Amino acid sequence: MKVTVPAIRARKGAGRPIVALTAYDYPTARTLDAAGVDLLLVGDSLGMVVLGHPTTLPVTLEMMLHHTAAVVRAKTAALVVADMPFLSYHVSREETIRNAGRLIQEAGAEAVKIEGGRGRAGVVRALVEADIPVMGHIGLTPQSVHAMGGYKVQGRSPDAVQSLLEDARALEEAGAFSLVLEGIPGEAARLITQSTALPTIGIGAGPHCDGQILVVNDLLGLGGEEVPRFVRRYADLRTAAVEAVRAYAADVTAGRFPAEVESYGAGARGAAAGPSTVPGAAAPGASTPAGSPGPEQGGSGR
Repeated sequence: MKVTVPAIRARKGAGRPIVALTAYDYPTARTLDAAGVDLLLVGDSLGMVVLGHPTTLPVTLEMMLHHTAAVVRAKTAALVVADMPFLSYHVSREETIRNAGRLIQEAGAEAVKIEGGRGRAGVVRALVEADIPVMGHIGLTPQSVHAMGGYKVQGRSPDAVQSLLEDARALEEAGAFSLVLEGIPGEAARLITQSTALPTIGIGAGPHCDGQILVVNDLLGLGGEEVPRFVRRYADLRTAAVEAVRAYAADVTAGRFPAEVESYGAGARGAAAGPSTVPGAAAPGASTPAGSPGPEQGGSGR
């Protein structure tokens, strides 16, 4: 069943936490959806974990359109939310609506996410009035890295917690449908979660939120050696990938790959050795459908 914005909103206090992860491409989106993830965030974190930038600030709207469209093409049951990147919602209300509208209309996102609290309430309200669902994001907001003086935990003092409570209240009143809480103490997240009708989704915010989200590369062990304290690694795919590529390189070097079963034979019409993941490519030994030339462009084997 397709997860919708109202369905996420209805999960507040429903007893079943929201399961969310980032996704930046088509195959990852398909994999996460097959695992039953409720919400896929096409995060501007792609600037760091996919494109190698030190912050999210270099990410542009065009980059977000490109990656969001790839995730949407997976046709997931999960709700797809796209981050609005730095400077895409800072200049004017009109430009903000236009940019968010492109993420919905061109890329196919079903909602957008905006960083910031009370200062962004007017922007959130304008988007909601334009029928664009908005997820809020308070606490450690990565686009404010320079203003914060680094990636620092927020909400450590009573005054800071009170400010976050006011941020959450303002975003709720502006019409946001959910709220990401990032990099704040667990007790602060508990107070915010209890104080708002919005479902809260935590990342580095303790166990008391209405759901949790992680960067998928961190969860799968595809990132660097060091990860934030709040990350739990469920796999080490980087090590597995390095070992697989080393084995491939060894087979190529030793002349063990490709073997006969992985090679095309002239006129062969036997059983396929296995489908290629390249669109339009025929398997070794399989005939190519008429009108769809395969690797043997001259049509040999027909």
